[in-house]
Amino acid sequence: MKHSMISVAIALATGLTLTGCSEPSTSSEKPSAQTEQGQVDTKQSGYKLVNASQDRLDIYTPVTLETDLSHLNDNQKKMLALLIDASVIMDDLFWQQAFGEDKATFLSKISDEKVRQFADINYGPWDRLNGDQVFLSGFEEKALGAEFYPSDITKDELNNAEVKDKTGLYSVIRRDENGKLYSTSYSSAYKAELDKAAELLRQASKLAQDKEFANYLNLRADALVNNSYQASDFAWMDMKNNPIDVVIGPIETYEDQLFGYRAAFESYVLVKDLAWSERLAKFAAFLPELQTGLPVDDKYKQEVPGSDADLNAYDVIYYAGHSNAGSKTIAINLPNDEEVQLQKGTRRL
Repeated sequence: MKHSMISVAIALATGLTLTGCSEPSTSSEKPSAQTEQGQVDTKQSGYKLVNASQDRLDIYTPVTLETDLSHLNDNQKKMLALLIDASVIMDDLFWQQAFGEDKATFLSKISDEKVRQFADINYGPWDRLNGDQVFLSGFEEKALGAEFYPSDITKDELNNAEVKDKTGLYSVIRRDENGKLYSTSYSSAYKAELDKAAELLRQASKLAQDKEFANYLNLRADALVNNSYQASDFAWMDMKNNPIDVVIGPIETYEDQLFGYRAAFESYVLVKDLAWSERLAKFAAFLPELQTGLPVDDKYKQEVPGSDADLNAYDVIYYAGHSNAGSKTIAINLPNDEEVQLQKGTRRL
């Protein structure tokens, strides 16, 4: 399935701070330990800051913004909680994909609070806004393939291997006991977590007042467990009147810097800004004309926005996974099909 990307700048919301999450990786160092004399063994005292100054730890600034929930009923507010719970699972899955080590265990080995927070924001020991430079002792440079592939894999090896779903968006590549490569779908590799997230989405669907949104949640739940996302992508595009939205699952492929094949888990829980959406609605009719006038070659204008395209504004009340790593971003991959017109995008500047 081909994908096209819509980059969306959205306002942060409700108690959200501009700091990230965190988790895994492997290291030769061990947690702090006591010597026979009762002194701390500095060689095993946990991860320390390297290749970075203390000033680097201050590049992130906590900011609290608010969003208006007064237009939501009780069921919708309960639904938000369920969507956030499902998003937390996406966050944990991204830790596994990006780093591989248990988040709590990893962070417990960092005694300095500011360094620990910096690692949490960056989902590991690599500074994402500084070319993935290592900033913790005991770690080497980040593998280009993150945890999507064996750490010792090469491009030629995968290109020449006979592997099912070699270039799949929703699978990981592993080695068997004989060193042979094979693929495992996300729905199998992360079955327990995805089953739980799917159940939370189904619970949320029962609280949804908007039927199109309820349908999307059920289809997205199905996608998490059957590894087929196109139907839920189309359902997301068809939604028009939902005051709440969620973009959840494996979406962007930037974390796979080795091949760019595999999608990373992330989530955004969104609340529509009704006032700004109303202001933006009048511009939606101009989207086809605006695209025609873009100063680029015609081959880049193959997607034609529909005359009924949506242009809405949303507050993000929860970020998780890839979208939360190092910086908070939103970019949504949608199906690219000759029979499908681009219908939905959101922008809040």
